[in-house]
Amino acid sequence: MWRRGNYLITTDRSQIDLELVHRFLSEEAYWSRGVSRDVVERSIANSVNFVLLRGEEQVGFARVVTDYATFAWLADVFVLPAHRGTGLGTWLVETAVSHPDLRGLRRWTLATGDAHGLYARFGFRQVAAGSRFMVIENAPADAAREPEMAQRA
Repeated sequence: MWRRGNYLITTDRSQIDLELVHRFLSEEAYWSRGVSRDVVERSIANSVNFVLLRGEEQVGFARVVTDYATFAWLADVFVLPAHRGTGLGTWLVETAVSHPDLRGLRRWTLATGDAHGLYARFGFRQVAAGSRFMVIENAPADAAREPEMAQRA
């Protein structure tokens, strides 16, 4: 858990307000309008979820799809309108990309239509000018050992 003032971020799935997440993603998010509840449930079940709470109320969400070894896809990042403009979105992304289980991955990716500046703060760069897709590419964690391993073979 991570705390900041009256806010808390947790990866505890039991804290997810599924109704809120589904409503936001299906009705308000430009990237997922009309998404079914079943798809939202399955996406949550197969992701590392970051739940932003103020007291008992969920006010934001993000999820990461990953193999925990080489790759992560940051998705469905949102903060409810009443809580925007206070750095909570930045904190949510920062928490996700610095999660201990996700450090050292070779590649992080995401797609955004309107938050390129936010993600650039964390090292994401556009794949191509005007692209929705952004990426962080790191050297493999085992790259320093690869020449040594090749000599042994």
